[in-house]
Amino acid sequence: MVTRKPTPRAPVHAPDFERPLVTVDVVIFTVRDEQLQVLLVRRPDTASDPFPGRMALPGGFINVALDASLYDCALRKLEEKTGFEAPYLEQLGSWGSASRDPRGWCATHVYFALVPPPPNDGAPGSEASQWVEVEAALRKRLAFDHAEILAAAVERLRGKVEYTSLPAFLLSEPFTLPQLQRTYEIVLGRPMDKSAFRKRMLDAQFLAETGSIEGGAGRTAMGYRVLDRERAAVFPRTFRAIETPSSRD
Repeated sequence: MVTRKPTPRAPVHAPDFERPLVTVDVVIFTVRDEQLQVLLVRRPDTASDPFPGRMALPGGFINVALDASLYDCALRKLEEKTGFEAPYLEQLGSWGSASRDPRGWCATHVYFALVPPPPNDGAPGSEASQWVEVEAALRKRLAFDHAEILAAAVERLRGKVEYTSLPAFLLSEPFTLPQLQRTYEIVLGRPMDKSAFRKRMLDAQFLAETGSIEGGAGRTAMGYRVLDRERAAVFPRTFRAIETPSSRD
């Protein structure tokens, strides 16, 4: 039997062209004060910094020594910038151009996160961050192309809420069905039928009972938690479909 010697591999050289800047940004949503809100951070107010003092989405450069993937970078930025460990994190898309960052050709990979209401107004220990009502945030002159990114994230969230259980990730557990319904209404900006909503939530079998809890006005109600915190439940039809007079669940 002849043993063949392995063919030596040619050394791998770095590409002979300029590399773009690569970042990850995270759009962090919550519901507080009866509003859908987003977390914004203020950039350093120094002349050497792009868009000094301007509000922006949390994010930053990929660290090749720490980040094994884009998702890992998003988790790291989420914790570094806010102290949150997101119960829900989803990739939104990518933005890139030669003009979005004055420091050079830049591409950013964007995620959106859903977190329950925080106990304070901003990130733990961070005076540069603040929660802003979504419509007010969309009117701000945000750094880079973050206004465009935020608009895309809001559209994605509201579109998916029509047929998924995403608002459950905006609540602290345990929660009641009326609290969950109110969260849906805040995100979508319209009221919902109580009986149809309750039936849809229970039929989807993504919730587990936790026992009676205080439900408001001195009353008790059944508490619930999400069974699978890695993904949202998907409904067979949108809420718009079951809200039409000719359609019933």
